[in-house]
This record gives sequence, C-alpha cells and structure tokens, in this order.
Amino acid sequence: MVKFQSKLLSSLLFIIFVVFLFISLVFAQLNKKSYTQVYDERLKRESLLVSKAIEKEGGIDSVDSSVIKEYSKMLDLQITITDNKGSILFDEGDMGKSIDDVHIKKIETIIKNDANAMVGSDSDFHYYSTKFYNQNKQQGYLFLSIKQSDLKETYKQLNWMVHLSLGISLFIIFLVAFKLIYRYTRPFESATKVAADLANGNFHARTYEGQIDETSELSSSLNTVAKKMQDMVKAQEIQQDRLGTLIESIGSGLLLIDSRGYINLINKAYKDIFNVHSSDYLYKLYYKVLEHREITDLVEEIFMTEHKVVRECVLQIKDEKKIFQAYGVPIIGANDVWMGILIVFHDITEIKKLEQIRKDFVANVSHELKTPITSIKGFSETLLDGALENKETLVEFLKIILKESDRLQQLIQDLLELSKLEQHGFTLNQEHFNIIDVLDEVIKILCKKAQTKDLEITFHSEKENIWVIGDRSRLIQVFLNLISNAISYTPNGGKVEVSVLERKRDVIIKVQDTGIGIESSEIHRIFERFYRVDKARSRNSGGTGLGLAIVKHLVELHKGSIQVESQVGKGTTFSIKLKKEFPY
Repeated sequence: MVKFQSKLLSSLLFIIFVVFLFISLVFAQLNKKSYTQVYDERLKRESLLVSKAIEKEGGIDSVDSSVIKEYSKMLDLQITITDNKGSILFDEGDMGKSIDDVHIKKIETIIKNDANAMVGSDSDFHYYSTKFYNQNKQQGYLFLSIKQSDLKETYKQLNWMVHLSLGISLFIIFLVAFKLIYRYTRPFESATKVAADLANGNFHARTYEGQIDETSELSSSLNTVAKKMQDMVKAQEIQQDRLGTLIESIGSGLLLIDSRGYINLINKAYKDIFNVHSSDYLYKLYYKVLEHREITDLVEEIFMTEHKVVRECVLQIKDEKKIFQAYGVPIIGANDVWMGILIVFHDITEIKKLEQIRKDFVANVSHELKTPITSIKGFSETLLDGALENKETLVEFLKIILKESDRLQQLIQDLLELSKLEQHGFTLNQEHFNIIDVLDEVIKILCKKAQTKDLEITFHSEKENIWVIGDRSRLIQVFLNLISNAISYTPNGGKVEVSVLERKRDVIIKVQDTGIGIESSEIHRIFERFYRVDKARSRNSGGTGLGLAIVKHLVELHKGSIQVESQVGKGTTFSIKLKKEFPY
C-alpha cells in the first residue's frame, strides 16, 4: 500500500508539475511580450519628446550635443542621431562605447529600408528608430536604444518570482495532496491488509473505523464480513472438533475411502484393533495397504454395487482370531455425486464367545440335569413295574434315587450360588480373622475323606497367626473346594500339601497334590462352567463342574488372584494370593 501511495502521489505531482511548467512558460512569454510592448511604447513616446526638443533647438544642425547628452542621461537611453546618409552626428549615453559594427550595420539597414519608424532587437540592444523632420524636411534619423541586458535582468527577476511562486505552490500542493492521499488511502491500506489476513486464515483481523464517510462504510462492511467469517469458522471448528472427538471416541473401527480408492481416515479404534499407524494407511490406495482379503473384497463389492453391505468377517490379527461385523455404505453427495465409502468394524468376538458360552452352558446344564433325572425316572419306573416286592432291590434303587437327588440338589445349589456371585450387588461379609484357623478347620473337615483313599494331608506355615480381612465363610468354601478336588483327583496313597506364605501386604496359600495333573492346553479352561479334566471321574466323585468357577469368582471378589501349575501324572498346584488388608 505504501508503494501505491507513492505511485499515486508521484503521478499526481508529475501532472501538477507539467501543468505548472506549461503555465510558467506561457506566463513568461506573456510577460516578455508585455514588457517588450511597454518598452516599445516608452521608446516611442520618448522619441517624440527628443524630436520636439531637437526641433525646438532649431533642428539637427543647430542642436547642441549637451542637450542630447542631457536627454540621454534624463531618460537613461542611448540617443543616436544620423544624417540622411547614415553618418552618425550624435551618440550620447553610457552605452556609447559599446557601439560596434553590428549596431552600425543595423542603422544602415534601417536607413536603407527608409522606414518612418521601426522597433527591433538584436543580441545587444532593443531600439526604436524614426525619421527626424524639421519644417517638413527630413534632416536625418533618430535612434533610441536600451541594452538587452536590462530587459533580460527584468525578465530574469520576473521569472524567478514566478518560478518561486510556482515552487511554493507546488510544495503546498504536495503537502495537501500527501495529507489527502494518506487520509483517503489509509482505510484502503487497512482494508487491504485485513483482506490479506482473512485470505491467510486470520479471522481475528479488523480494520480501523475512523471518520464517517464512504471509506468508513467500507471498513464497517469489511469488519462485518470478518466477524461473520470468524463466527462461521469458529462454529465449523467446534463442529469439526465434535465430529473428530466423536469419531475418535467410537469403539468401532472406522475406515473412510474416497472415490479414487485412497484412504482418507482411520480412527483410533481401527488403529488399536488392527495394530496399525496412520502413516501406513492415510492417502494410500486401499488395495495396497489392507492386509486382509475379506476387507478388500468388501470394498470392491461396495464400489461395484453402490449398495450397503453387511458382512461377518473372521480375521487373523497377530496370534488371535477376531470376529467382526463389517458394515459398509457408499457415500453419495449432492446431485448423486459419488464421494467414496465408509466401513465400520464392530468387534463381536466377545459377543460370539458369550453366545458360545451361553450355548455351552445350556447344553451342559441340560446334560447335567438330564443324567440324574433319567436315573431317578428309570429306577422309579422299574420299581413301579414290580421291583417293590423285592426288598433288597427296593433298598438299592432307593439309595440310587437318593444319591441322584442329592446330586441334582447340589447342582441346583451350585447354579444358584454362581448366579448369586455374579450379581452386581453382591457384597462380602468382611471380618478380621486368622487364615491359619480357617485352613485347619477345612483340613479337619476333609480329613476323613482323605483317609478313605489313604492320602496324606500336610499343612505348613511359618507362623501360627496370619490375620487377614475378608469373608471367612466364603474363603472356607474356596479352600473346601480346592482341597476336596485335590483329594478327588489324587490316586490312593498320594499326598496333598497345603502351605501358607506371608508377605508384607498379601498372603499366598498353595494347595499341591500328586494327582493326575492337567494338560497345559486345558489349564486356561478349568475355570469354565461344567468343564471337567476327567469327566468320568468327576461325575463319579459327585462333582458338578461348577466348583472352580465359584472359586475363581470368590477369589476375585476378594481382589485376589488364582494361578495354576500342573504336569500330567505328577500333580497340580493351585496358588491363591489374598490381600491382608481388603482394598476399598
């Protein structure tokens, strides 16, 4: 804008300078012409005056040179008088010594032309000549001359004054023009700067609103536009932030592909699910970066059909298989413009697992209920068909029916217990007790069962008192289940060892047996409902398959953990870690 101001001011001053120069030249010529005319009129009048004086003295022949000299001095002129042939008779004045051949030739030319009166100039003089008559008879010529230098000096002074006046006027005009240009271009300069800032994205820029005129309307309008643009951009940024937050917060993976097949967006969930980085995917062709053929086929199908596609995909991600419900839709803009596709990946792996667990649970419950009920029904029908008459058979069948009823009752109680533990509002009855007493009590309860199998149960503890906070009755249930399982799965003559290790903040209880052991591939499943390592032996021992599931829930409710180590044919060790102070 400074450059624009300079150009505008320079152009304006140049035009004014040219106009003033033209005016000064014209004015100088007019002044020169006016002054020349004034001098000519003066010389004409003065020539009449000198002619009268000479005539009064009796003519050229009678006049005294002192008279001519007096008039020359009085009029400040060079007075030259010649006869009719051009011979100089009188030549009075301060410039007499400067008369040269040019002046003489000029006089001779005038006499030769025989003009009554003549005004002229040469390089040195400005003169007026006229014929002199006495008694109507020409006696000679009268020449009145003035040096050109005098006229030039007058012209010079006059021109200097004119130029000075024009210079002062030009300077004043420059100041006024500079002030006006600065005043009227300043709003435009500010508006231009604001417009540039707006173009560069700085919507906080504002222009100065000063004097009330047309420029203020421009500034006000520009500020209004800037304010509206700022509000629009702010609203857009808020909307963009909300959309970005929403996209990043969605638990499902999002994949956005434009109409040319380039990936434009992947959200955080997608990166976490597939273990990828944005730099590996963004602005690259989908078929070059997508690793799974199922996803590529899905994308191609949407591109070809331009319809939404819902598909269940099983994908291998690292060492784990995951199940996704992929929902792909085409993005159609205004006027049916194809813009791309959006694919949403819902991870339904856990849902599928839960569905499978539910199916397994129903199947297992049905199977576990069916066995005792079938037994009870079968023996009851046998008795009704005539076995009641045989007392020994009756007693045996009734004992079997009682056993199956107890088993059925135990199964139902375990199911109810497990359901109760899994309820959200279940709470433990916390109390301060000695864990050593609890283990002694459990071992005494199961001692008779161990003796029937000729098993040795040992208990080791470095201290007699180890105090913890928890639900005493529930922990008794945990240890009863673990030690009872150890006895059940340990062959006759084996050994079951219970030990307690106290640490600073927790207690570790280990139940170790020399039983049949567990395959390493099955260890992670032993806490599932109705899962049995040895199904035949477990059922014969009266187990329901829910004991370890209940144990795990109770330990986790105490904010503890349970671990299993086992070798087939050598035995199994269960390690339970409990906090000494119950964590709130």
